[in-house]
Amino acid sequence: MSLQVVSAVSNSSLLQPGFSLLNFGGHVFFFGQKGWPKRSCPTGVFLLDIKQNELKMKPAFFSKDSCYLPPLRYPALCTLRGNAEFDECQYIIHGGKTPNNDLSDKIYVMSLVSKNSKKITFQCVEKDLGGDVPEARYGHTINVVHSRGKSMSVIFGGRSYTPLAQRTTEKWNSVVDCLPSVFLVDFEFGCCTSYVLPELQDGLSFHVSVARNDTIYILGGHSLQNNTRSPSLYRLKVDLPLGSPAVTCTILPGGISVSSAIVTQTGDTEFVLVGGYQSDNQKRLACNTIVLEDNKIEIVERVSPDWTPDIKHCRMWFGCDMGKGSVLLGIPGATKQLISDANYFYILRCKGAEEDKEEEPAAQICSQTSTEDPGDSTPFEDSEEFCFSAEANSFDVDDTDTYNEDDEEDESETGYWITCCASCNIDINTWVPFYSTELNKPAMILCSSGAGHWVHAQCMDLSESMLLRLSEANVKYFCNEHVDLNKGLQTPKKVVQLKKQPMKPLGKKKTMKLSTPTKKSFLRRLFE
Repeated sequence: MSLQVVSAVSNSSLLQPGFSLLNFGGHVFFFGQKGWPKRSCPTGVFLLDIKQNELKMKPAFFSKDSCYLPPLRYPALCTLRGNAEFDECQYIIHGGKTPNNDLSDKIYVMSLVSKNSKKITFQCVEKDLGGDVPEARYGHTINVVHSRGKSMSVIFGGRSYTPLAQRTTEKWNSVVDCLPSVFLVDFEFGCCTSYVLPELQDGLSFHVSVARNDTIYILGGHSLQNNTRSPSLYRLKVDLPLGSPAVTCTILPGGISVSSAIVTQTGDTEFVLVGGYQSDNQKRLACNTIVLEDNKIEIVERVSPDWTPDIKHCRMWFGCDMGKGSVLLGIPGATKQLISDANYFYILRCKGAEEDKEEEPAAQICSQTSTEDPGDSTPFEDSEEFCFSAEANSFDVDDTDTYNEDDEEDESETGYWITCCASCNIDINTWVPFYSTELNKPAMILCSSGAGHWVHAQCMDLSESMLLRLSEANVKYFCNEHVDLNKGLQTPKKVVQLKKQPMKPLGKKKTMKLSTPTKKSFLRRLFE
């Protein structure tokens, strides 16, 4: 195992805990930035281009028939491979957190449409589900199992917000473990079925799941209810006959008490487990090799890499599987760098160059690196993200059109939890709904002053009826700070002056025109 530092990282502030990596055609793509996408990359999907130990990000595009995909952090991802004759795959994306801390219950399928040196285009489709649809969550896993010529997705674990009926003012946005139910999702018919198994008693999040054929192995994970990291090893077996599916669970010995670990595939049946936490205040620096056979799993400890002092002494770490036995690791760099969001990044290669050959993965991995936003959980649970199987080759993509974050506006000025005015008292930790239309974020309205900016309706002392009227009417609104200024700058209404028509004479005097000979004779007679 070798550890390589990525010395120069461009736009590293986008790579925060909770990101995911997708692999299409040997190229690795980044998904799940911390804030909302900007104009330079409205999709929020970037190609990771690594050259000479420097990481650059190139925007990717969506096709016209794609649906909207928000930047989801800590979602569940796995590959969905089609015909075995073609090296094409799709990615299933379920759940996750949006930049507004809303939880998603939607499921998306992303596939590659076209790729060249200048532009990469994806298609994203949202799938409609029925039946026992899983609630919105994050920190869970999803895998695809194959049995009797059929395929289904399996969703397990995760966290969600406290149900509305149980919320209080002090713990309005607190999170809880999801019920330990197993969900089978049939993409062909769009139906979901939940199973309650007696062996699964406690909810788990940020665990590791490895699938092979009709079997899924669940390792580690963190339970909020008990504040423990499970040492159990679960084996889920899914049978897909012509009738109703059957799901069984078996508790196996030899588990590892760890959360937020990362798993990467190094061979057809071999995986490497790295990272994670073994307690609230201690990282897990040991590494393990996982070997899967037809109906057997073997976990043995292996030699760890030579961790740098920065990695050994840092408070937290995060990362994701890059495929082909490589892992992208990140540690906070706020204490040594001027930019507080900047991080140090490393690439951990878990197999030698002689083993680095093209191979078709026969199993799937889905691991949760749990380190959530501060305040949501225990100290070391504040950088959670998913890691999954993918094949990453060397990146040789044209440097043009590289994303430049300097061209964008400040992300801190956007979102629901901004300081909209001098008297703003909206705080994400203490806010409770004020209007009947609010659920988990405050109502906002656009002030039309200048380039426009958003303000909280509650800070503007708007009544609910007035807020509804403004939202339905096509009128401009000005906040309390700009309403007087706007009145002073208004152009006075133009007064239409009445055009005076010339007065017509009452009557015209008749005059007699005389010719020159007539004039002479008239004058001659006058003087005679």
